[in-house]
Amino acid sequence: MTQNVTTKLEKLNLTDRFLFDETMEDMEAYEATVNILLENEIELLDRPETEKEFRVSPELRTIRLDVISMDKEKTLYYTEMQNRNTGNLLKRSRYYQAHLDVSLLEPGCTDFNELNDSFLIMIAPFDLFGKGLYRYTFEGRCRECPELKLGDGAVKVFINTRGTNKEMFSEEFLEFMEYLNQTNDDMARQSKSQRIRRIHERVKKVKTSEKIGVKYMQLWEEMALARKEGERNKLIALVCKKLRKGLSVMQIAEMLEEDLSVVQDIYEVALSYAPNYEEEEVLIAWIEHHE
Repeated sequence: MTQNVTTKLEKLNLTDRFLFDETMEDMEAYEATVNILLENEIELLDRPETEKEFRVSPELRTIRLDVISMDKEKTLYYTEMQNRNTGNLLKRSRYYQAHLDVSLLEPGCTDFNELNDSFLIMIAPFDLFGKGLYRYTFEGRCRECPELKLGDGAVKVFINTRGTNKEMFSEEFLEFMEYLNQTNDDMARQSKSQRIRRIHERVKKVKTSEKIGVKYMQLWEEMALARKEGERNKLIALVCKKLRKGLSVMQIAEMLEEDLSVVQDIYEVALSYAPNYEEEEVLIAWIEHHE
């Protein structure tokens, strides 16, 4: 198990959130990354924070950002790595921006000009907008007067590491897009960018760290357990639905293509909740029965 997980860690690309977060904890690596992505020159003031949680109210959903830091001009940079298109990333960016803005002002503050300027950067190995661009930058503009910017200081940037408009970007930017997709020694060696090589030095430290290897193994095991629990919960829900329809254990096992003993085990617990067989009640009882 440990050897397999370590091998997986060694083969991760920066488009994987775990490797991205661990790499960007290094201030120089994150500063280099933001500079390349925005093709700008910024100097960070703070060491980046990773997996930072925001909750503006106990009743509201918590958000967790991959990486956050501030430059010497007090501009904030929030960066997210997304390697899967969940279909809700645009609305998600709106929700994140709202939470972030609310967290910036102290209670009782009445001067909204104290809000920091911010860049919300979302990186993905796919094209959210289907235009083939490497970078999509959004700032508030007037529909009737397009040259008029809102000027509220909030910028959203979506990076597509598999863009096609190479003529619009620097060689360093394009090399970094390749490096994000293939994070290995060969790609770093071929790059002319000192910043990419600096990032790669951090990547190598992460991939060879025994401590981080253990952390990744634990995360991998937690994810595997969550998937297993999800499959179990789904099966219990399906069995309950079939029981409400009056099907027998044998019929349910055949229909779901599950081992008869597995379905029988769920059925024996679910019997106490006939005839409604409420999924949540049966699930809780099943967990308690098997503790």
